[in-house]
This record gives sequence, C-alpha cells and structure tokens, in this order.
Amino acid sequence: MIDDTDKRILTLLQDNGRITNSKLAQKIGLSPPAVLERVRRLESSGVINKYVAILDRKQTGFGIQTIVMVCVSHHQIASLENIIERLTGMDEVLECHQLTGEVDFLLKVVVENMDSYTDFVNNKLSGIPGIQNVKTSFILKTMKNSTSLKFPTDT
Repeated sequence: MIDDTDKRILTLLQDNGRITNSKLAQKIGLSPPAVLERVRRLESSGVINKYVAILDRKQTGFGIQTIVMVCVSHHQIASLENIIERLTGMDEVLECHQLTGEVDFLLKVVVENMDSYTDFVNNKLSGIPGIQNVKTSFILKTMKNSTSLKFPTDT
C-alpha cells in the first residue's frame, strides 16, 4: 500500500525521473536514505515499472500517428493469444488495448510516413490470421499527451 509520502515521491519522479535522491529527499522532507529505501520498495513492488526518456515523435522522424481499430473474426483463445502476440511484437505499435464492444483491439501506431503506414497495413496487419476488419483514424493534432498519473487530493 502506498501512503501520502510515496505519492509525493511518485509525483516528483513522474515529473523528472532523473532527479537525484538528495534533491528528492529535500523536496519530500525526509533523509536521503529514507527516500532511497522508499523508492527501492516502490520499484521492487512494481509500482514503478521503469524509467524512460520520452522522445519527440516528429523530431525523431515519425510523422504519422494513428489510432487503429481491429476486429477479429473469431474469439478462440488460441487465436486471440496469437493475435495479441503478433500485435504487441510490432515496433510500430506503441499501445495495444483489448476492448469490449464492437472493436476487439485499439492500437496506437506511429510510423515515418504514409508509405510506411501502407506497408504496415498491407504486410503486417493483413498477414495476421483472424483479423477481419481494420479501421484507421489519423491523429491530426494532439492537445494532451501525458504519462503522469495524478493522485486525488483530500479536500
């Protein structure tokens, strides 16, 4: 169970994963060894999954971002496991969500250009047995893109 101090640590780490332990301790108001112990516990328990650098998509050459909705033709366990394995193994797929309702999977896909996207659909998605239908929406503009979880505050 995470307490309010852990939440403060997590909030600061989400904002800056490279913050030094001493700076983190100073902001939290605990000793560096106490903060380090808490961070290690949060890491070992899986609350903190990993630390990453978040890249600018456009500056790194990935000009096309899409939302892809995938419907499968049958819902046999073995087939779904294969589809999930294939979808999650594609470098272009940043996110893969299994859904309820009319659409079975929602993908966030990033590619360099339209030719790359055409190749992705024609040579990767279409080659997965069991996929019945693929619908794509191109993301025109992103107004919010956050990786930070905000903890509710007591009022």
